Amino acid sequence: MPVMQYQLPNGKVIHLSVEEFLDLTDEDIQYLMSIDYGEHIRDPFTGSAVEKNTKEKYYDFDFIPMDDDELNDIISDDTPFDDIIDLSDNLDI
Repeated sequence: MPVMQYQLPNGKVIHLSVEEFLDLTDEDIQYLMSIDYGEHIRDPFTGSAVEKNTKEKYYDFDFIPMDDDELNDIISDDTPFDDIIDLSDNLDI
């Protein structure tokens, strides 16, 4: 579950899930400040994606993996290549 940092009006930071944040009321915030809950942080980017040096995986959704039998059904030795244009005949090489 994703966790976010929320800074209370007194400057302290608490860690909440999105659902907890959406359910947070003014009375909850007053209570958390009255019990001196939370911690002071020095780096506002602590735990963020900014300090992580990882790359997101790229998924090619157009690629459909096939086993050898399916591939052989599509491309076989009997496939006619008459429709393929030979460009080397038209080029002055």
